[in-house]
Amino acid sequence: MDKRILMSGNEALAEGAIRAGCRYYFGYPITPQSEIAAYMARRMREVEGIFLQ
Repeated sequence: MDKRILMSGNEALAEGAIRAGCRYYFGYPITPQSEIAAYMARRMREVEGIFLQ
């Protein structure tokens, strides 16, 4: 059985970028992109990527 997870559209976009090979994210925290920046900041550490704000 596949593991199912629930996430927002912004989180899905960020996770898709990571799974496609994105290892660098440069962002500025503004609504509605703040959710993407927070997700990427957390996940970049896990995948040994770089996050710059």
